[in-house]
Amino acid sequence: MNKRINVDVIIVGGSYAGLSAAMALGRALRRVTVIDNGLPCNRQTPFSHNFLTQDGVEPSTIAQKAKQQVEAYQTVAFHTDTVVEVVKMSNVFQVNTLSKQFFTAPKIIFATGVKDIMPNIPGFSECWGISVLHCPYCHGYEVRQEATGILANGDVAFHYAKLIRNWTKNLTIFTDGKSTLSDEQLQKLAQHGIAVIEKKIVSLDHECGMLQQIVFSDNSTHPVKAIYSRPNFVQHCPIPESLGCELTEQGLLKVDGMQKTTVPGIFACGDSTHAMRSVANAVATGNMAGAAANNELIGEAF
Repeated sequence: MNKRINVDVIIVGGSYAGLSAAMALGRALRRVTVIDNGLPCNRQTPFSHNFLTQDGVEPSTIAQKAKQQVEAYQTVAFHTDTVVEVVKMSNVFQVNTLSKQFFTAPKIIFATGVKDIMPNIPGFSECWGISVLHCPYCHGYEVRQEATGILANGDVAFHYAKLIRNWTKNLTIFTDGKSTLSDEQLQKLAQHGIAVIEKKIVSLDHECGMLQQIVFSDNSTHPVKAIYSRPNFVQHCPIPESLGCELTEQGLLKVDGMQKTTVPGIFACGDSTHAMRSVANAVATGNMAGAAANNELIGEAF
C-alpha cells in the first residue's frame, strides 16, 4: 500500500491560481503538495493579455516560469496526477488520486477551474480561445475595429453588444435561431447600427482556429474575424460540491473575500470562483487563498 503523505496544505490544480497559492504558502514555510494533471483550460489560447509584465506572452510560457519559481521553495512539492476523491476526516482532509496516492492536510485549496460546454457547431471548439472569445479585456484589443460577431441571444447578447461596441462598431449579433431580444433592445441595437441575424448556424469556417466566415443553414455566409460567446459551463471538478461547498446562482464556487468556501478548511480560487476569467485574476485570487490558508493555520496553532 502506498504511504500516506502528510502536509499542511494540499492544492488541487496547478495552473495560475494554484501556483500563486503555492508561492504564498511556500514563502510562509508551509509544507504543500500541488496535484495537477497538466491540462489547463486555456491551453489552446495562443497569447495571454492584460497581465502586467506578461502581456502577449504564451500562457504555457507564463505557467512554466511560474512553476520554476515556485519549485525554488523547498517545502512545495508537485505531483502529476488526478484527484478522484477527497474525504473529510476528524481534523484533516484525505486526498486520493487516480494513481492511488494518498495525501492528508488540514487545509485544502481547489484551483480546478471550470469546463466549458461547447455548442454543437463545427469549428467552434477549434476556434475557442483563438478567434472565438469570451473576454474583450483579454482579447479585444487584438481584434479592434474588425468585423466581429456576437453568438448569443436575449439579455446576454444585448449586454455583449454594449460592451464590445467599445472595441469595434463593425458588429453583428447572431442568435442561431429566433431572437429573444425585446423590442426595446432591438430598437436600441438598430440605433447603434448593430444588426441581428436569426439564421441557424451550420458551421464556422476557419484556418487553424482563425475565423473566416459563418455558414448558415440556407448556405449563405457572413465574414467575421472574431466572435464573442459565453458558452455554458460546469465546475471542472465536482469534488468541492460533493464535500458540501455551495455554488452561486451562476454555478461558481461561493467564496468570501478571503477565498474561503462555505466548508471550513476548504478554500477555492481562480476561474471556478469568479466570472472574470483572466490570468491576472487567477493569480490574485490564488495569492489570497494561500495567505488565508496560512493565516488559519497560524491562528489554530497559536
